[in-house]
Parts: sequence; C-alpha cells; structure tokens
Amino acid sequence: MSQAGDSYQAENISVLEGLEAVRKRPGMYIGNTGKEGLHRCLGEILDNSVDEYMAGHAQTIRVQILENGIIVSDDGRGIPVDIHPKTGKTSLETILTVLHAGGKFDQTNYKFSGGLHGVGASVVNALSIKLEVWVLRKKTVHYLAFSKGKALGDMISFAEAELLTKFPQLEGATVWSDSGTITYFEPDNTIFETNEFDEKEIEQTLKQTAYLNKDLAIRYIKQDGVETEFHFPDGILAYLKDFTAKDTLLTPIIEIESLDPDFHLGAAICYVDSSTEILHPFTNGIFNAEGGAHVTGFRSAVAKIINNYATNKGYLKKDDKLGSDDLREGLRAVLSIKMADPQFTSQSKVKLGSTIARTLTERIVTEKLDTFLEENPKVAQSIVQKGLLAMKARLAARAARESVLRKGVLEGMALPGKLADCSSKDPADSEIFIVEGDSAGGSAKQGRNRETQAILALRGKVLNTEKATLDRILNYEGIKNMILAFGCGVGDKFDIEKLRYHKIILMTDADVDGAHITTLLLTFLYRYLPRLIEDGFVYMARPPLYKVKSGKVEEYVYSDLEKNGLVKQILGKNAEAKIDIQRYKGLGEMNPDQLWTTTMDPKTRLLWSVTIGEAEIANKVFEDLMGPDVEPRRRFIDENAMFVEDVDLV
Repeated sequence: MSQAGDSYQAENISVLEGLEAVRKRPGMYIGNTGKEGLHRCLGEILDNSVDEYMAGHAQTIRVQILENGIIVSDDGRGIPVDIHPKTGKTSLETILTVLHAGGKFDQTNYKFSGGLHGVGASVVNALSIKLEVWVLRKKTVHYLAFSKGKALGDMISFAEAELLTKFPQLEGATVWSDSGTITYFEPDNTIFETNEFDEKEIEQTLKQTAYLNKDLAIRYIKQDGVETEFHFPDGILAYLKDFTAKDTLLTPIIEIESLDPDFHLGAAICYVDSSTEILHPFTNGIFNAEGGAHVTGFRSAVAKIINNYATNKGYLKKDDKLGSDDLREGLRAVLSIKMADPQFTSQSKVKLGSTIARTLTERIVTEKLDTFLEENPKVAQSIVQKGLLAMKARLAARAARESVLRKGVLEGMALPGKLADCSSKDPADSEIFIVEGDSAGGSAKQGRNRETQAILALRGKVLNTEKATLDRILNYEGIKNMILAFGCGVGDKFDIEKLRYHKIILMTDADVDGAHITTLLLTFLYRYLPRLIEDGFVYMARPPLYKVKSGKVEEYVYSDLEKNGLVKQILGKNAEAKIDIQRYKGLGEMNPDQLWTTTMDPKTRLLWSVTIGEAEIANKVFEDLMGPDVEPRRRFIDENAMFVEDVDLV
C-alpha cells in the first residue's frame, strides 16, 4: 500500500553544484562551525604559504587580523593564472572553486606537503562571504574576487606599480619581491557560530610554525596594529627550550637530524624533573595530537637504546628491562618529520598511519641516539638513573595495587548505598550525576527523571589524586563509590564495555568551591580513567548563579555579567521596575523542580563536554596545580591573578 511520502523518484535526488555541498555540510570539511572550524579556515590558507616555503620558494609570510577577516601574504611563486586545460577557466579560479584541484597530488611541485586533500582553499572560499586574491607574477598583478565560493566576474590584471592605487587597503600587506600571493577572506556569519578569531591561539600557531621551519620568517599583526615577528634559526631546539624554560633539566637538549632526500627527521630531546611525558609530534608541519607511526618508532628506539646501554654498562641485570613507561617519565621532546604522501588515519590528520614512518624513524633515532650516548656518558647515566627510579616506583605501585586488589576492595561489592540508580539498564540512555553533599543529593534525587538519571552524592573532602597512590585512592570512599557505580573498573581491570552510564555529569555549586571540587574530580578521571574523557562520556553541569524576577518574568542567569545585563535591560524598559535577585550559594538551596528545569532537564539544561584537547597542555596544568610542588602553583597564581574578575565565575 502506497502512503504519502513513499514516493522516491529521480526528482527526489539532490545534486549540489560546485561548492554547494561544502556550504550545506561544512562540518564534513572543517570539523565544525565553531571556533575550531573558523581557525581551520585560516590554517588551510596558511598551509598553502608554508608549503611554498617547504618547496623552497618562499621566505616570508605575513598574517594580519582585520575587523571582519584575515589577510595572508607570502613571497612564494604565486598561484598559476593561466587557463586550465580541463576547466577552461584560469588556474586561480579553478583552485578556488573546484574541490580536489591543486598542485599537491604529485610530487613535482610539492615534495613535502601538509595539504594533500586538495580541498583547503576552495572550502575556505565556499565558507566566506568575501574572498579576494592578488597574485604577482612577472611584475603583473592578477586579481579575482569571490563570494560564497563563486567568482564575482573575471580575473583582472594590471602592472605591479598600480596595486596600491587600485587597492590602497593593501598598504604594508605585501611581502613579495618578484612573486607572491595575497589572500583576504571574510568568514560567512550565516555559516559560523562566531566570526571572532582568537588572536592568542593564532599567535601560538604561527610561533609553532616558525619553530618547525627554521628559515621562515612570519610577521603577525593583531587587530590593534601590534606587530610581532617569529623567526627561529635554531628551529625545534628553540621550541624545546621554550616549553621547558620553567622545568628543572636533568640532561642537556639532544638534537637528532637526518636530511635524507625522501625523509627528513628532526628531533630535540631532554629529560626534566617530572613524572610525566610531553611529546610534540609533527608530520610536514602538521601537529599530530594522537601521535601515530613516527611516535611509535621514536619510543621504540629510545627504549631499545637506553636498555642496551644500561645492560652493557651494568646498570641492569641481564633479565631486567626498563619499561617504555619508565623511560617516558620526565621526557620532553619535539619530533618533526617530513615525507612524501603521508597517510593519516582521518581528515583531521591528528594521527599518522604511514607504516614506513615508523621504520625510518626508529632506524634514524636508534643510530643517532646510540652514537650520542656513547659520546656523552654522563647524559646517558642521567637518563638511565631517571628510568631506574621510575621503574622502582612503578614496581612498588604495582605491588601496592595488587595487594589492595587481592584484599577485594572492589571485587564482589554491591553498588554503593549513596547511589540512587536509574531504572534503565541501557548505558546509552543512562546518565549519572556526581554531586557533593547530602543536601544537593536530596534535591537532585527528587528532581530527576528516575528512569534515566542516577544520582551519586559524595560526602566529605574530595581526595586530591594527583598526590596519592592508587592503593590509597581505592580506599577512599567517595572515589571507590564512583568506580563501583560506573561499573567499568580501574587500572588493569578497566573495561569500557562495562560502563553503566554514557553520560557522567559532574554537578557542583556555581562558585569557587564547586569549581575546586570539579577540578579534583577531573584530576581523578584524567589520571585513572582517561578513556571516559577521550570517548566523550564526561560532562560538567552548569547550574545558574542567580534567579532574577521582575513582575511575572523570571529568568535564570549563569554569571554576574549576565545578571548585570539583564537588570540593565529590565530597567531600560521600566526604570521603576521592582527586581528581586536570588543568589544560589549551593545546589541544595534550589527546589527540586528548579534544579530539574535549570540543570537536569535534557531539553533546557546547559552541559559542558569535557575533552582532553591538547593532552600535553592539560597534563602540565594538572601536574602544576594539583601536584606536590608548591612553586608551580604559586607561579601560576602570580601570572594569572591579574586576569581574575570574579572568583565565583566558573
């Protein structure tokens, strides 16, 4: 029987022309339409200029933030402007309007390139309300303008001397001498959630790019006109010195370099007084947040060489071995490789999949590091001693953990009495709220949806797990109850398939004490159950700070800034209006129905998804703020106190 809507014919098939697909589904090409996607657009344009440098044709890049967009200039060869044989249009228009059109699909023009997907510039064009390009070739400037991916007329050409007469806004924007490209793009505010670029984040990106390309000069002009130049002749050595500046170095920086025609490798390595590893891996200038084949090869080489040295010099018995984790404690390294046609595991390029990169990295690092350690025995001894201390601590921790587990701290135990569980047995539909104290727990239990929402109330001070061993952690009631409630175990017994809730929501008071408790809980999750964060199961609730009532109008606001704005808005409509403001000092002060409406109802609540992001940065923050050393915390407070406006803001 045919019903309405059953018809599925040729006319139901949508055919998107040109770059319409990009505008229809931008997230497929740039990840999302938030700040990350916005910055990815800049990254695509910047990558083109960096690729010109890596191909040996550019020395300077200029990036300027303007009120509505960004302008990027380089002194490379200039985008080709002749007629393309297949499209019948200029190569400039073809590159900017056709997906998978570019000069990076063979190795004739770009041997090492990060932008191999060929969608970069055209995608930025599709998502820009305005994009303009000026190309200098043989003293002639070629100009073409676009909007939403479509050319606004034909390309025009004129003598270089006429550039500033025709386009006075380019005063100071050119860095070219004989050739080059200038690109201005203005993101489409109907596509992006925000059009505001993060100047600090851009600065860090440009600085990092200059570190990785030691002969490249990058000029950065912020919107206020302040200009900074990044140029680091020492390359990744300067990079490592920068991010270890506040560490206590146990070894000097070791440099490894190989300039094989088909595989360039540069590494800077040192050990510091720390229990964590920070490794920055790159492929063709692209940061690989999740590592990949080159990182595996690097770690394998380090473990093999140091173990061989320790055994040969009598630091280890024949059957003993330093584990990979032992040798990662305190390691600081930058690893940069350049290779033709790298294969990444995803479009975002966060992980390198090329197996040849592992083989070549391991071979080069093994050879170079072996030679260095033999020639520098004191450095070798420092690394071995650091590893031996880590091994001793690891074995002691394992013994303590096994002792605790043998005592059955977790095994065979029922769900904790403080847990008000939900009736659903489907983890995908279930969520658990972690709250602090019986008062908040009582309101949450009364206000919740009993079918899908569980409540676990913690009592007493939350343990700082950054300073504790696992055996002590497992004896702490609050954390033990969390592990039992989650159902997935911990340590060697962790099994993500047994997780009972796919939303773990930390719901604390909207004040500085609540923020502190949340930080302590996140410290535990980050250190001992990181998979929960990595897989996107951890969230933070955002309860309101105030209830503002005027007449029959009642609104909840989440900061002093929002409160002041709302009060101003009300008084602007009626200067005599009576306003009642209620400040929530804790979740327990809210009625169950208020807590449900503002913080727990999936239809109206605000949740922050917890992501690790750049793991090494998060790692350093946790270590500094929650670790045993007082000095990093004092330094952090000194450096950031000036930015605090209201300590109650979360």
